[in-house]
Amino acid sequence: MIKIENLSKIYGDKKVLHIEDLIINNGESIGLVGNNGAGKTTLFSLLLDLIQPSSGRIISKDIIVSESEAWKPFTTSFIDESFLIGYLTPEEYFYFIGELRDQNKADIDAFLADFEEFFNDEILNQKKYLRDLSKGNQKKVGIIAALIGKPEIIILDEPFANLDPTTQFRLKKILKNQVEKHKITLLVSSHDLTHVTEVSDRIIVLEKGEIKIDTPKTEKTLQDLYHYFEDEE
Repeated sequence: MIKIENLSKIYGDKKVLHIEDLIINNGESIGLVGNNGAGKTTLFSLLLDLIQPSSGRIISKDIIVSESEAWKPFTTSFIDESFLIGYLTPEEYFYFIGELRDQNKADIDAFLADFEEFFNDEILNQKKYLRDLSKGNQKKVGIIAALIGKPEIIILDEPFANLDPTTQFRLKKILKNQVEKHKITLLVSSHDLTHVTEVSDRIIVLEKGEIKIDTPKTEKTLQDLYHYFEDEE
C-alpha cells in the first residue's frame, strides 16, 4: 500500500527525518511513537504532501505522493484543528466533507448516527461554530470526519490528546472497528504508549528522525516500549 524510499527532510543544516526503506501493507494498523522532535508529525506531513521531501519519495498504491493528487480520494487524515473550517457548524462541516467524498446529506446523517455515544450530546445540534468548541470536541469532529466515505488509508496525529478517559476508550473501540470492518490502513501517532499499542498491530519507534524499532505487536510490546523510553532518560 505505502512504500517509502530513501526519504529525508532537512531544514537548514538539520536533518529532521531520514527513512531509507519502509513498507506499510494493506490493512495494517501502525502505531508511531517517539519523543518530541522525533519526526512523527514530519512523516505524516510528507505522507499528506503538506511539505516536500528533501530527497526520496513516498509511493501510495503506485502513486508518487509528491507528484500527483491521485492518492487523495482514498486517503484521509486529521492532524490538528487547523484542518477544520472554524466558521462552519459541525453539521455543515460533515456535509462539506461528505460532498467531497461523494456522500449526500442522507448518507452523512446515517453515518453520524453510529457515533452518538462518541459525541456525547456535545457536537450535533448545539448551534455552535467549530471555532467555539473545546479542543477535545474539535478533535472529535476532525476524527469522525476522517472516517467519511470509507477511506482506505487514515492518518491520525495524536488522536487521544485532549480527550477525557471515557472518550479515549470509545475512540479506541471505533478505530479497532473501522480496521476490522473496512480493512483500512491506519497510521496513528501518540505519546501514550498504552493507547497506541491497543489500536495498533505494528509499532514503529522514531528517534531523531530515524526508525529505531519496527516490530509487530506482541504481549510484551508495551513493556518493551516502557523499558526503551526509560533507558532514553
